[in-house]
Amino acid sequence: MHTMWKGTISFGLVNIPVKLHAATENKDVKMRQLHKECQSPIKYEKVCPVCEREVEQEEIVKGYEYAKNKFVLLDDEEMEELKKENTDKSVEIVDFVDLKEIDPIYFEKSYFLSPNEGGSKAYVLLREALQDTGKIGVAKILIRAKEQLAVIRVYQNTLVMETIHYPDEVRQTADVPNVPEQGETVKKELDTAKMLIDQLTTEFDPEKYQDDYRNALLELIEEKKSGDQVATAKDKKAPDNVTNLMDALQASLDKANKSGGKTGKKKTTAKKSTTTKKSTGSKSKAKKNA
Repeated sequence: MHTMWKGTISFGLVNIPVKLHAATENKDVKMRQLHKECQSPIKYEKVCPVCEREVEQEEIVKGYEYAKNKFVLLDDEEMEELKKENTDKSVEIVDFVDLKEIDPIYFEKSYFLSPNEGGSKAYVLLREALQDTGKIGVAKILIRAKEQLAVIRVYQNTLVMETIHYPDEVRQTADVPNVPEQGETVKKELDTAKMLIDQLTTEFDPEKYQDDYRNALLELIEEKKSGDQVATAKDKKAPDNVTNLMDALQASLDKANKSGGKTGKKKTTAKKSTTTKKSTGSKSKAKKNA
C-alpha cells in the first residue's frame, strides 16, 4: 500500500511515528474523449484567450480573485514559505469526543494509519485506549497545502484518520430552497411509513451493496472488446521536419531539371546566333568581290 505521508501522532507526551495510506479508492470507470474521425485521444492544452496561444508551465502564476477580474498574485516561494511555517509533520490530538457527536456531513476522506519504525508499542497503546473508552481523537494536519481538521478512530483493529470539514465549509441548511416547514401529517400514513421502515430494518452489511451501473458498464465493455466495436488510434503523422526535407529534396530536383533545360536552350540559341553571323559574313564578302 502506497505511503503518502510520514509523521507523528501526538497526544500529551506520547508521540507515535506513523505512515499515512489512502483508505479508499475511486472505482469509477474512466472514459477518454476521442476524435470521432481517427479515434485519437483529445489533448487539453492551456491556452491564453487574450494572447491566443498555448502557455508553457513556466509562464503560469497563481492568483486569488478577490473581485471580478481582480487578482492578488502569489509566487511559489511565498506559498512554500507558508507551508514550512505550518508543516511540522505531526498530527496533534487536541480533544477526545464521542463519535456520535459528529454528524456524517462533516466527514470527507479516510486514511489508514500504520506505525513507522519504533512506533508499534505507542500505536497499540492509543488503539486500545480508544477502544476501551469509546472515544475518538480530534486533530489537525496539513495535507497538500491545506490545514485539515481530522478525527482518529479505530476501524477493524487499525487506526484510521478521517479528514472532516470545518464548520464554515458546511453550507447552512437555511439556504436550501423550498424546504417545507413543520406540516400536518396524517397519522395513518405516518404509521404505515414507520411499519415499512421496521420491515426493511436490518444489520448493516456493506458487502451486499454493489455499484450496479459500474458492473453493467464493465460487462458491456467486455462484450465490445470481444466483438468488432474496438477502435485503434491512428499513428501520429511524421514530424514536420521530415516532411519539409522531402519537399525540399523534391523542389531541388525540380529546380535542377528546369535549370538543365534552360541551359541547353541557351546553348542552342548561342549556336544558332553564331551560324547566322557566319552566314551573314559570307554574304557580305561575296557581294564585295562582285
